[in-house]
Amino acid sequence: EVQLQASGGGLVQPGGSLRLSCVASGFSFSSYAMSWIRQAPGKELEWVSYINGGGGLTRYTDSVKGRFTISRDNAKKTLYLQMNSLKPEDTAVYYCTNSGSKGQGTQVTVSS
Repeated sequence: EVQLQASGGGLVQPGGSLRLSCVASGFSFSSYAMSWIRQAPGKELEWVSYINGGGGLTRYTDSVKGRFTISRDNAKKTLYLQMNSLKPEDTAVYYCTNSGSKGQGTQVTVSS
């Protein structure tokens, strides 16, 4: 059974930072590209960032370029998202996905 458990969210002031983690199990993690996606209140799911299986190729949606960094530790079967310079519009539930499954998300709230 594929399991993707995201954590690390919370309440942070504008300009602050958070690091999200996603622990994977039930599939060959290093063989899969992974992505972070998010869903803001009342809005559709939005793709945020992508990383290939080896970690050498990354992509970001324009609104987070230069502020977010995706990475992975294949030995730990863990995906990360370092989020800096957070803005209120980053408020959303963040999920990790291997394109086939979307695990339990973690809430990120950016507010003063």
